[in-house]
Order: sequence, then C-alpha cells, then structure tokens
Amino acid sequence: MSRTVQPIQPAEEPGPTQETPRQSDERIRLMVGSVKDYAIFMLDDQGRVETWNAGAQAIKGYQGTEIIGKFISVFYAPEDVAAGRPQHLLQLARQQGRIEDEGWRVRKDGSRFWADVVITALYDTAGVLQGYTKVTRDLTERRMAEDALRQSEERFRLLVNSVKDHAIFMLDPQGRVATWNTGAARIKGYAPQEIIGQHFSRFYPPDEATSGKCERELEVAIAEGKFEEEGWRLRKDGSRFWANVVIEPVRNRDGQLVGFAKVTRDLTERRRAEEERLRLAQAQEAIRLRDEFLSIASHELRTPLSALHLQLQSLLQGVQSLDTKVRTKAERAYKGAERLLDLVETLLDVSRIATGRFSLSRSGFDLARCVEEVTERFREQAARAGCELLLRLEEPVSGEWDRLRLEQVVTNLLANALKYAAGTPVELSVRAEGANAVLTVSDQGPGIPESEWARIFGRFERAASLRHYGGMGLGLYVAREIVEGHGGTISVEAVKPHGARFVVILPRGAGAATGTPPATGTGVAP
Repeated sequence: MSRTVQPIQPAEEPGPTQETPRQSDERIRLMVGSVKDYAIFMLDDQGRVETWNAGAQAIKGYQGTEIIGKFISVFYAPEDVAAGRPQHLLQLARQQGRIEDEGWRVRKDGSRFWADVVITALYDTAGVLQGYTKVTRDLTERRMAEDALRQSEERFRLLVNSVKDHAIFMLDPQGRVATWNTGAARIKGYAPQEIIGQHFSRFYPPDEATSGKCERELEVAIAEGKFEEEGWRLRKDGSRFWANVVIEPVRNRDGQLVGFAKVTRDLTERRRAEEERLRLAQAQEAIRLRDEFLSIASHELRTPLSALHLQLQSLLQGVQSLDTKVRTKAERAYKGAERLLDLVETLLDVSRIATGRFSLSRSGFDLARCVEEVTERFREQAARAGCELLLRLEEPVSGEWDRLRLEQVVTNLLANALKYAAGTPVELSVRAEGANAVLTVSDQGPGIPESEWARIFGRFERAASLRHYGGMGLGLYVAREIVEGHGGTISVEAVKPHGARFVVILPRGAGAATGTPPATGTGVAP
C-alpha cells in the first residue's frame, strides 16, 4: 500500500539555523535507534515488522534482518497465537487508536519475558490506516519482584492464619477489626463474618469499653510505637479470660497510619497456675508457722507438765493417808497430766517430722515380745472400754528396729481400737513373712469407709467426728512416719462383717530398710 499522504507544500529555504525535515527525521531515527531499554519499532497496516531498534534487538534477541517483514505473532506464546491475541490487539488499536497490554512474550531463543506493550495506530490526514508503532518494555524483574512479594504476603497470611494459640488481626485507623485469624476465632469465639467491621471495644468488659480505654490504647500505640498490657477480656459467649495484649501501629511507605496490628494471648491457665502457686506458698508458710508454734509450745509445756506429773505421782505414792476424795482428785489430775504429756510428746514428734529431725535408734529385739508387753499395759484400759484383748503371736519375730518408736506405733493403733471399737474384741497378731515382720491390729467396731483409707494417715486427719471421739488426728500420722522410716508400710482394710484391720509390714533387717525414705518426704532418718 502506498504511504503517500498528501502533497508536500513548497517550503521556504531553511535559514542558517533552521533544520530541514530530512534532518529532523534523521535525528528522530537516530534517537529511537539508540534506545536500548525499550523495543520501539514500526508495523505496517498488516502487523508486519517494518523497523527495528537496538532496544528491540536487546529485548527480543532478533537482528533487524531476521525480523523485518515478520508478523508480530512471532513474539507471542503459542497459546496466545492460537487464541488470536495478536490480531485482537491490532483490532483494538485500530478501534481505539491506542491499546496497552501486559503479558508474557517470547524471545528468539524461546524464553519468555513479562512485557508491557503499547500499540498505537497511525492514520494519515484522510483517516487511512498507515501502520502501527509498537513500544515494548521488559518488566520481567518487576513481575518477579511482585510475584515474590505476593508469595511472601500469601505465605505470611497462611502463617498468621495457621496460628491457633494467638489472636493476630488488624484494626483500621478507627479501631475496627479488618482481619481475623484462626487463633482469634478460637480464643474469642467469633467467626470472621461476625466480627470484621466491628470496633475492638467489643472484647472489653462494659465498664472499660465505655470509659475510653480503647481509644487511649490506640493513642499510646501511636505515640510510643507500642501498647502492651494484661487484663480481662470478653469472649463472644460473655465469659472472661486473662489476656496479654500488644497493639502496634502499622504505617505505609509514606509514614501514613493505615491501621494497627493486635496480638492477644489467652493467659488464663497461667494466671490460675500463678494464683495456685501463691496459695500453695501461703499455705506452706502457714504450715511452717504452725509447726514452729507447735514445736515451741510443746517444748515450753513439757517441762512444767513433767514436773507436775512427777509431783502428783510422788503425792500418790508417798502419802497413804490421803482423804478418799482428795486421792480421787489427785488420781484424776495425775491421769490428766499423763494425757497432756502424751499429747505434748506427740506434738513434738509432729514437729520433728516436719523439720526433718525425727530419727530412729535401731537395736535387735523380738517384735512379738514387744507387742505383748505393750498389750499388757493396756489391760486395765481395755477392761474399762469393754474390749477383750486377744493375742496371736508367733515367737520369736526378731529384727533390728527402734523399740521405743514401734511401741509407740502399737500404742497408737491399740488406743485407736479401744476408742472406736469399745465393747468389741480387739486382736493383735505378729508373724514372720520371709524377710518381713507383719503386725496386725483388728477390731469389730464400725469400720472405716474405703474412701477414707488413704486420708486417715494424714496429719490432723480423722475418719470419725471429733464430737464423738475426741483426739487431734495425729496418732496414725505419727505411726505411718515411724513405719515408713523403717522402710515399711502401714495400711488399713475392712473386716467382715464389720470392723477394721491395720496392717504393718516391717523389713526385719536394717539393710532392708536403709535408703528407703518415708513416702511423705519428711526426712525421717533410718
């Protein structure tokens, strides 16, 4: 097709400084030809390449002699060629005068690059299409950077959304929820569609939400770059949880505030654990002070009580002519002093156990004979309680133990049986079982519920009401500590049809018990 547009009007002769059209065209040609960052070339009205600059050669890889006369489809991917995309873009350029497009293009070597393409239709003054200009920029690096940024943002979004232990979300500059992750949904109870667009004051107790606290938090975050606190927050169902909250302002590249990042952790369990640790520490301190008081009080009481006990004993033994009433009162006072001394000794034992000063002094003896002797001392008391004492002893059952402490165990168990099973027989037995000695104390009283079996060996614990039986609940506790200090065990079991049996198992040799600390960790020395 002819490219003649219209007759050229005669021009005046150029002056000494005036550039001729040929010179101007040449200057433009040189300028376009030297551009290397853009492919700038002409197409004829059919879309075939007519010109080729250095930038086109650098970007697309073709020499001018290789590409001039070729249709622009050589620059397009096969799928675009099959879809007729080159022809469609030329058509849009003819209709609109200019079309811009971004997409993958193909170099001579077959590699692809991301291109920004501008095609402009050229018309003569009569409106006849003469061809097209085509400007192409290689935006591959920018595209790769954008893709990398998109991938990074997507990975970050997936990362944030996968976090379940932290509520991580965005607020807009006014404090309205803009994003919502899985952790936020789990901790606060809202689905995204329920909370996005709502003000974050919804998470605060009513008195704080209406006091301007939320607004002050955002102001602090802006002024100081961060706001952090711990406090109560509300879930969707109205329940409270103890939260650690961090709010930080988010700004764009120009430094303009675009919102806030808010991270919330549910620390309710940690707070409960800390409160429990505090309560435990306070309880332990109270126990320590109580034990200290018991120790001091017991020591202070023992001296005058011992003196009173000896004086009453001397009075009863030395003066035979006491009036009957006076003797009866003296005997009662003597027995009362004796009971007080026993109580003081028990309290001292409890204090020794608690402070790790409770020790054992071992020697060899026959446990059966020891039990028999203790039982004989209880004959009178048993008769008053209406209890028949039965002994089943296998002699000898020898071992290395602390005799005084084991007498204390037998005494405590026997006293318990006479107290709780008055009017019924009480049986004590001792037998050898291999390397162990087994002591049992059985009664036919009301028995002990199985649910109480473990508890009754605790300090100040009782299976029966204090109102009915009295006592401080220390006898079984001290007995257990003594037995376990020997490396043994003490337990209780039911007796049919009713009653209770305490079973003490003791290693017979010192070597069998050494290195076996008591279960309560009270520091009883073997």
